[in-house]
Amino acid sequence: MLLATFLFNVMNVCVKLVSHIPSTQVVFIRSIISVSLCLYFLKKAKVKVFGNNKKILLLRGIFGGSALVLYFTTLQKMPLASAIVIHYTAPIFTTILTYLLLKEKVIKWQWAFLLLSFAGILLIKNFDARIDTIYLLMGLSAAVFSALAYTCIRVLRESEHPLVIVLYFPLVTMPVTGLIAAGNWVVPSWKDWLLLIAIGLLTQMAQLLMTKSYQAEAASRVASVNYSGIIYALSFGVIFFNEYFNWLVLTGMFVVVAGVLLNLLVSQKLLTAAKK
Repeated sequence: MLLATFLFNVMNVCVKLVSHIPSTQVVFIRSIISVSLCLYFLKKAKVKVFGNNKKILLLRGIFGGSALVLYFTTLQKMPLASAIVIHYTAPIFTTILTYLLLKEKVIKWQWAFLLLSFAGILLIKNFDARIDTIYLLMGLSAAVFSALAYTCIRVLRESEHPLVIVLYFPLVTMPVTGLIAAGNWVVPSWKDWLLLIAIGLLTQMAQLLMTKSYQAEAASRVASVNYSGIIYALSFGVIFFNEYFNWLVLTGMFVVVAGVLLNLLVSQKLLTAAKK
């Protein structure tokens, strides 16, 4: 999971380095690479490509694709660490959505952790002039769409092969982003092509490692390791983009992460205790 987190953050740097290319075009090229790799491995595994629950699979693709376009936009328009930390709120929204849609139990402490994370977001927004309100809202919307995609995955986990679930993400995204990108296409340089190809390959490798880590260890432990990404994000922001933060913004970032981690770790223990 540490390696997956590192690769995801290198991918984030690549996305920011091609900020002159529209996010829809970046997602389109990434989707072509992802579809090609998924189809190859599905064929090798002899798995039915289009799955069983096509309606939920399509919804997973729509939500995941929307989240990715919005997230890539915030990576390009906001400081790297800020965009990543805001996207880290996705599990908070997943908690709310599974409560509303799947009727999963939520205890009162989880609502407190949600408020703690949003207090951190307010600190980030109010003390960093580089963060425009529109991009903050786009970042939070990306987190909500990610949460919707995760909720679909939870519905699909019993009926679909993991590769099929992964495939529907770029399968739905590719034609939509392709049409949008065609109207505003930016011709990439050879350096841009290297970065765009790296985005596709890094994402695929990171997703594979992340999946294996979730298969090998308890989900709450694995998820907590994922949030080490804030260290990568802060470091890469300084090294590649000369991005520095005052102590109030840094406090806000760690408050957001603390709220999410408490929701993942402490709430799981409390829920387990409540069932006994």
